Amino acid sequence: MPGGGRCPECGSAELVEDSHYSQNQLVCSDCGCVVTEGVLTTTFTDEGNLREITYSRSTGEHEQVSRSQQKGLRRVRDLCRVLHLPSTFEDTAVAYYQQAYQHPGIRTARLQKKEVLVGCCVLVTCRQHNWPLTMGTICTLLYADLDVFSGTYMQIVKLLGLDVPSLCLAELVKTYCSSFKLFQASPSVPAKYVEDKEKVLSRTQQLVELADKAWLVTGRRPLPIITAATFLAWQSLRPSDRLSCSLARFCKLANVDLPYPASFRLQELVAVLLQMAGQLAWLQVLKLNKRTVVKHIGDLLQHRHTLIHKAFRDGMSELEALDKTAEGQKPEGAETSPSVLQGGHQPAGPTVLLPPCMLKPSKRTCPAPPTSTVTGEENISDSEIEQYLRTPQEVRDFQKAQAAKLGVTSVPNAP
Repeated sequence: MPGGGRCPECGSAELVEDSHYSQNQLVCSDCGCVVTEGVLTTTFTDEGNLREITYSRSTGEHEQVSRSQQKGLRRVRDLCRVLHLPSTFEDTAVAYYQQAYQHPGIRTARLQKKEVLVGCCVLVTCRQHNWPLTMGTICTLLYADLDVFSGTYMQIVKLLGLDVPSLCLAELVKTYCSSFKLFQASPSVPAKYVEDKEKVLSRTQQLVELADKAWLVTGRRPLPIITAATFLAWQSLRPSDRLSCSLARFCKLANVDLPYPASFRLQELVAVLLQMAGQLAWLQVLKLNKRTVVKHIGDLLQHRHTLIHKAFRDGMSELEALDKTAEGQKPEGAETSPSVLQGGHQPAGPTVLLPPCMLKPSKRTCPAPPTSTVTGEENISDSEIEQYLRTPQEVRDFQKAQAAKLGVTSVPNAP
């Protein structure tokens, strides 16, 4: 290392010589800062006057780009190309990365946060252009932690003041379901499991719309509910051959990963379908369960708008009855469910269009208040007693008691 100097940016002593446009420069190998520049003659005037100017003056760029930032910019472009995004998306994501990197909280952040910053800028760009892409997909490509990614994503949106629209579920259903390997015959997929792509997509979109109306999508990741809806749509098209197929086997045949909460979303969606089936006269007599209700998904989706409206009205009536019961009033009408008449605080079965947090509220343990035991033997000071004396007679009695304690026979008159 020439001269034994240190980098003015990071203080590192690892300074190396690097040639740039045939000009030797002293560069820090840790952060990429150019410590000393070479000289260039770039204009006709400079050549005529035999004057040499530095590279930064010749280009007008005074800010140095660190190696970390250069690496991040390359990863942004590589990620866009892996996802086959348009070139305009790539330029926008690069611009967002450069803007975000200027903030001190990002520039001095740990390496893990800088790595997920690449995916955050790409995701913001895709959301703004209504391109169906999820956090889970980018986390899988970057091997990133979902919690770290989501936290960095919200921070970037706030720092840059960006307007990011919500994800379009309809477009995401088309993109995600198109990757399922169940729409064409293959040696690994039995013939009875192969289904027409358009039929599955149409029914899946209707089920996702139903789940959205029933509060099953709000505040949740979209892929688990789309996976559950696709599974039910696929089963309902040929229930006699596919009811025995489990969700895990379905995902294995389709060559897609099984999201962890998908099984819970499936149970919630089936519960909604059962509640809707109980409102159709020709299905009430069949006494459907969670397996047989799949056979009638087509009828339920055909009348879903009417059933949703009726379920919403019934759900609000039941909530009003619950409120009156909690207040000690008798619910009006004879059609109130037995659970309400018994003073229950939760409906007996699942109610459509009520959020799951209301149907199954989380149990929160409240700390018990500290218990104080009063025995009557506690010491009380005279000043505390005097605070409770109100009448002259009480004052005289208190003075007599004090005098008797001290052995004094005469007591002054009380005021």
